[in-house]
Amino acid sequence: MIAITPATPAEAPALKALLESAYRGDSARAGWNHEADILDDERVAPGEVEALLADPAVTMLTARAPDSGGGESMVGCVAVTCKNTALAYLGMLCVQPDLQSAGIGRRLLDAAEDHARAAGIAVIEMTVIEGRDALIAWYERRGYARTGETRPFPVLRDPPVTFVVLEKPLSPA
Repeated sequence: MIAITPATPAEAPALKALLESAYRGDSARAGWNHEADILDDERVAPGEVEALLADPAVTMLTARAPDSGGGESMVGCVAVTCKNTALAYLGMLCVQPDLQSAGIGRRLLDAAEDHARAAGIAVIEMTVIEGRDALIAWYERRGYARTGETRPFPVLRDPPVTFVVLEKPLSPA
């Protein structure tokens, strides 16, 4: 049974560890949704998760699953940032690599959209690294569409990395 709940500031170290293991390095390669072959630096800078959790415009949702010790382990997360009264940004959606393709990402995406909808958001957008065709197709199957807009990666790279922008209109809650 997966439980999805808002993250607390005390969970910042666990969130950073999850994000790094799901997006970067050899551990990420155990799943299908990683950037390990594109980027080799940290996914989130030191202090970034703490800053997100302190920002009232951001809600980090976590997915937890029962662990072998009778407790729960964090197995996924997603961030929803309310940009204004009509637009939210979805980011940092990830699932522990060995649990990918088990429906956890879909549940997190649904929870993020429900959260945005409940806040009265009309449109949710995200950016995905250009060329990550399987991931973009996954989002398109869930109602997201390319806007035609691209955005530069925040750090200069050689070769350059570009984001494509995807968005989805949300029906009222």
